[in-house]
Amino acid sequence: MAICLQCPHHSDNAKKDGYTSVRPDAHCTNCGCTLAAKTKCLSCECPLKKWEAVVKSQEEEYKLKNDLK
Repeated sequence: MAICLQCPHHSDNAKKDGYTSVRPDAHCTNCGCTLAAKTKCLSCECPLKKWEAVVKSQEEEYKLKNDLK
């Protein structure tokens, strides 16, 4: 999330450049993702390549989360 907070595509940062939205959540103006959810997903990555996925698939993510319980 720290990377997204600095990104010009973060909805709060884009508002400084005139971006408007009816969405109340912090989101990426490039891909449209809700950042609170996207940054918690271990198998997701930024489409702008600002950060990479921690694991390769959702199956690996599910297994890792279960192993950590």
